[in-house]
Amino acid sequence: MSTSPLRIIFAGTPEFAATHLEGLLQSGHQVVAVYTQPDRPAGRGKKLQSGPVKKRAEEAGIPIFQPASLKPELAQQELAEIGADVMVVVAYGLILPQAVLDTPSIACLNVHASLLPRWRGAAPIQRAIEAGDDETGITIMQMDAGLDTGNMLASATCAIKQSTTAASLHDELAQIGVPLLLDVLKTLPEHLTAGQQQDDQLATYADKILKPEAQINWSEDAQLISRKIRAFNPFPVCHTFIGDERVKIHLATAIQESTQKALAGAIVSADSEGIIVACGNGQLCITHLQLPGAKTLSAEQVLHAKSALFAPGTRFLSNRDTG
Repeated sequence: MSTSPLRIIFAGTPEFAATHLEGLLQSGHQVVAVYTQPDRPAGRGKKLQSGPVKKRAEEAGIPIFQPASLKPELAQQELAEIGADVMVVVAYGLILPQAVLDTPSIACLNVHASLLPRWRGAAPIQRAIEAGDDETGITIMQMDAGLDTGNMLASATCAIKQSTTAASLHDELAQIGVPLLLDVLKTLPEHLTAGQQQDDQLATYADKILKPEAQINWSEDAQLISRKIRAFNPFPVCHTFIGDERVKIHLATAIQESTQKALAGAIVSADSEGIIVACGNGQLCITHLQLPGAKTLSAEQVLHAKSALFAPGTRFLSNRDTG
């Protein structure tokens, strides 16, 4: 059993990674360096913004490295000189060349937000919801040169409910990922020895989320639209149009279609319970939405001020009406 504190290089960038960094900082292990992506321009002023991992590392006084790539020999030499036992990678966003994977004296580990080999890739949380999976989880794997293809060391599951959004699933997975990671580190040699090879035949790929995907196609099935709305909350947020008004849909549920038939995108009814919209198959009940320049509100709140905009018979359009 491994009981000695490990010298750990942590590599990650967003909030999901910062939660795991915090867990390591509270453990008996020594985080000797943090690697995170370069600061990016953000906000209306496009000022350079530090990511959550960098901010937490600064608070803890840990040396921070922000190379644009780990492919240059100088960057690899700099990492090797740190002398780490383990490198823990969580949503870092940069490719680790084989030379980097070979640098730690014990292993490079990755905390991945799916039950591998399902949903390898960039957006496993969103794709699991969009696909209608009943469950997902966290997999700790030993990294190799492939895309999330390394041996699986441990996993933990959690359910995906009808109300689960990418935001809520993100938080739940972060909470189960930390203790799982610490448990693996506690008995790392045993976990490495017992690591299970992935079955590539079962692999699916979670492609990066692109903003155009969030444009609602009302001719699709209501269940699929509902899942996309939950999958793309909080980013990039599904949207639609009424005339030239761009409306963001934050929460909605698919409901049983009534005998009343309407064109896809047409508002069937609108009241305090929600805005009912006809889809290619079934209907969608919009419960929370956002008008341009306004905050996210419940359908009831929006209808108090803008009921005429959502009158029954009015159609949501997939593209802006420029006519």
